[in-house]
Amino acid sequence: MSKNANQDSRQLRAIGHKLKPVVTVAGNGLTENVLAELERALGDHELIKVKLAVGSREARSAIAAEICERTGAQLVQAVGNVVLLLRRAAQPDPRLSNLIRSQ
Repeated sequence: MSKNANQDSRQLRAIGHKLKPVVTVAGNGLTENVLAELERALGDHELIKVKLAVGSREARSAIAAEICERTGAQLVQAVGNVVLLLRRAAQPDPRLSNLIRSQ
């Protein structure tokens, strides 16, 4: 990992530290409604936290990978039951984007 990418990742984790989870994936897994809410949240906020209220570590890892694959998001960090996801918007809304508001 290059020094620049490492700094970007570090900055994203710092911004994400104060965020609260905006979507929770529970026992039903990734339903269409959950995916629609993830799409909306990523489009509005760019950087979001998602709580994965599912059983094992392997299940959480699989769901996080599936979310990234289906939404086009990048996994920034995974700690316990919470993952931090990033999908940059072409034209971010300065009132909603967590990346712009944190500057």
